Amino acid sequence: MKELIEYILQFGNLNKQQIDFITGKATELNLQKDAYFSEATKIPKQVGFIVEGIIRGCYYNNKGEEITRCFIGENNLVVDYVNFEANTASSEYLQAATNCKLVVFSKQNWEELSNTIVGWDNIKNKMVQKCLIMKSRKSPVISQDATTRYLEFMENYPSLINRVPLAYISSYLGVTQQSLSRIRKNIR
Repeated sequence: MKELIEYILQFGNLNKQQIDFITGKATELNLQKDAYFSEATKIPKQVGFIVEGIIRGCYYNNKGEEITRCFIGENNLVVDYVNFEANTASSEYLQAATNCKLVVFSKQNWEELSNTIVGWDNIKNKMVQKCLIMKSRKSPVISQDATTRYLEFMENYPSLINRVPLAYISSYLGVTQQSLSRIRKNIR
């Protein structure tokens, strides 16, 4: 919980009573690698904060191919916020790319924070803004060659390279796993 509170306090001030209220509304959740935090065709039911691990946003294109859209690491919120707020079905998956430890809020508890804590909406809006920026994929420009895309990935996500499966990285970069292996070998 300490990490969550430190994260929240970057966006505004809270007193001890408010902090205690927040921690009382949160629960811890362990997600095994490949488990879903939220799924396409289902209404997102919770907001999470990643204490340990990496979650990826992915979807299936019209050819049925799985496409990784983003990676969200430690000390970040994870939620399909637009659909969470609107109570509508998601069009993508949020899946654990590694084993994950999260602090989560149910929809009801998340709303209670807004109804109880003065100034929470302002803090929440800043956190959600950061979350949306994380999820809006810093996508590799497909017009770039694959090596350039991989080098940019290494620059943007240095901690992910040895933590997530190559299949996810190749999907994110828009290359085959074989191409990615060749690129990695040539860079070394």
